[in-house]
Amino acid sequence: MSLTNLFKPDKAEGQSEQFDRLLEHRNVTIERILSPPETVTEINAQPHDEWVCVLQGSARLEMGESVHQLHRGDSVMIPANTPHRVLTTSHQPHCIWLAIHIR
Repeated sequence: MSLTNLFKPDKAEGQSEQFDRLLEHRNVTIERILSPPETVTEINAQPHDEWVCVLQGSARLEMGESVHQLHRGDSVMIPANTPHRVLTTSHQPHCIWLAIHIR
C-alpha cells in the first residue's frame, strides 16, 4: 500500500499539467491533476464519462456551449463524447483536480 497526499505537492512544476494516476481498477481510473497558473487546454472529447472536482484553487471549464466557473469543492460530470477544455486556472493557490474516469 502506498500513501498519497492529494495536496502535496501543491504547486505545478513548469508550464504543463501534471497527471498522477492514483488508482486503476476495472472500469475506473482516478487521477490527481495539478495545473500551473493560467492553464489552457486543447478541446478534448473522450469516449468515456469523467467526473472532475476542484480540490484547491479555481478554474474555468468549457463544456459544449457552456462555461463553468469552478471553485474549491465544485464538481461536474463530463459525459462521454462531450467536447471540453480548461480556459484558465488560478495563480494562488494552483489548481488541483481530482478526476474519475468511468469506462
